[in-house]
Amino acid sequence: MDLGIRGKRALVCASSKGLGRGCAEALAEAGVDLVMNARGSEALEQTAQSIRDRFQVQVTTVAADIVSEEGRAKVLEAAGDVDILVTNAGGPPPGMWSDWTRDDFLKALDGNMLTPIALMTTLMPKMIDKGWGRVVNITSQSVKAPIAVLGLSNAARTGLTGYVAGTARQVAPQGVIVNNLLPGIHATDRAISLDTGVAQQQGISLDEAKAQREATIPARRYGTPEEFGAMCAYLCSQHAGFIVGQNILLDGGATLATI
Repeated sequence: MDLGIRGKRALVCASSKGLGRGCAEALAEAGVDLVMNARGSEALEQTAQSIRDRFQVQVTTVAADIVSEEGRAKVLEAAGDVDILVTNAGGPPPGMWSDWTRDDFLKALDGNMLTPIALMTTLMPKMIDKGWGRVVNITSQSVKAPIAVLGLSNAARTGLTGYVAGTARQVAPQGVIVNNLLPGIHATDRAISLDTGVAQQQGISLDEAKAQREATIPARRYGTPEEFGAMCAYLCSQHAGFIVGQNILLDGGATLATI
């Protein structure tokens, strides 16, 4: 399918690896030029060069912490007038309700709610001026059904979801389409981190922890960054103009919800 976005320009955050990389690669395959951001310059440059070689698109890299004001300003300066925004940031650490302080919540809100809002606030007016734009926020399955040990993520990402619910409907008349992608467990560094925690807690191997988690997923496997990226690219396409303010699960059926 031709997504109809060849020649568009996208900012993809946290895109040197994992789900962000999957989104960047899928957009590049559709002919979209990229501004890629991540904190680590080495991995970012390697990924960017791989994308240039494979898809012959223009790729600008910005090694910066998107959550910090200084890093975000650096990224936004490089991004300039983009047509597509994909927000993404690593999730807060797991724990128990009794572990978290006010500072822990503020840090989670900065990373997983306030930063995406700041990016949208800066970039969407230019999309509105052009009468076309796409925003995809990578959130979590936890906004549909909370994950007890990820309380910081539950809170911050649900806050972003509430913001998007109203905002998406305000900007849709101007041709700017905003949606959220809700990943379940995917084969990324985040999965390894979570599985390592389970393995240490239960005194089992990493492979056993992974198998234990896979057994709870109806698809009986972890998702891949490639299939996640494909959905992201579709939501950024010319064909997604009637999908507004939605929360789309990619979790292999793991979330027990009818709607």
